[in-house]
Amino acid sequence: MNTQLVLTVICDDRPGVVELLAHTISQHHGNWLESRMAHLAGKFAGILQVAVSDAHQAELRTALGQLADKGLKIVIEDAITISKPDCREFSFSVVGNDRPGIVREIAQAFAARHINMGELETACSSMPWSGEPLFEATGVIEVPKAVDMNELYDYLDKIADELAVDIRLESSTER
Repeated sequence: MNTQLVLTVICDDRPGVVELLAHTISQHHGNWLESRMAHLAGKFAGILQVAVSDAHQAELRTALGQLADKGLKIVIEDAITISKPDCREFSFSVVGNDRPGIVREIAQAFAARHINMGELETACSSMPWSGEPLFEATGVIEVPKAVDMNELYDYLDKIADELAVDIRLESSTER
């Protein structure tokens, strides 16, 4: 029987980090399934899902733990299966002048309505002509069918006005 593990990894960014992880996982009979990885502020940060047979799980966990000697901090968790309510999936984007609290306000609006944020990517850059800090966020949310979409749109418009940002929800799909 196979077990699925979720690994979070952080270390100083350098060439070969992904290869080291992939080699260790493969060498101990694991199968790399999904991952999200990034370079942030001089660090390598990643999260990945690995399948491994029960017979090899302990040796894989040990080998991953030994990567601390090479500067990798790895947290290993057992994957869990959860049942999700019927949801509509939306992509969202936020763009505007950078300032503290944008992510908090958006996340709070979603959490208060039991909306799961399945993905979130943020970035700060400079506006082309003025050089002012520009904040951008994109992601995917899972909106329960019970959520009043008109109320959600109205609330997001209110946040957009207060924070002077543009917030968009797009490409609804049913699940």
